Amino acid sequence: MTTRNDLSNTSAVAPLPLSPGHWELDPLHSAVNFSIRHLGIAKVRGRFTEVKAALHVGEVVDDVRVTAEIALASVDTGNADRDAHVRASDLLDVEKRPTMTFRSTRVSGEGEDWTMEGELTIGDVTRPVTLDVEFGGLVDVPLDGSRHAGFEATGEIRRSDFGLDFAPGLLGDVVKIQLDMQFVEPKGA
Repeated sequence: MTTRNDLSNTSAVAPLPLSPGHWELDPLHSAVNFSIRHLGIAKVRGRFTEVKAALHVGEVVDDVRVTAEIALASVDTGNADRDAHVRASDLLDVEKRPTMTFRSTRVSGEGEDWTMEGELTIGDVTRPVTLDVEFGGLVDVPLDGSRHAGFEATGEIRRSDFGLDFAPGLLGDVVKIQLDMQFVEPKGA
């Protein structure tokens, strides 16, 4: 197995260690997780199980783009009754807001510190979001010869920014996000 995780000398116009092209998400090895305070004293953690994402790599960092679509009805907090309530009209209202989408607008950084700026849309509200990104490296998978790239991204949003200010006092406004994503190199790259 070959790995590589050096982005330390990459600038906005420098070549990338990733092959140009459309990298597909490896959904079996990716996760969209979140946490939110309940009653201000403890965190409730959850995830979304239905995620589509793509990574477009150009010749330089300025040409990198990420898009993602998450089915809000796929929320999973480990409690079926709570999940049903989160999907209901008084909370997420997945009938009116079936998806959450993300579109990157800029990737920047160097060394260990990378940032991805983008636009997050929930329902009919779009707001800017900034994610801190760690490049985990590249690996050639011996089973099928495919090459995978791994990333971890973290950030936070405020529910109230998206009109999701239900249950104040019961649920915190800040939602912390942790993404663990693997993308598969385009064939023939």
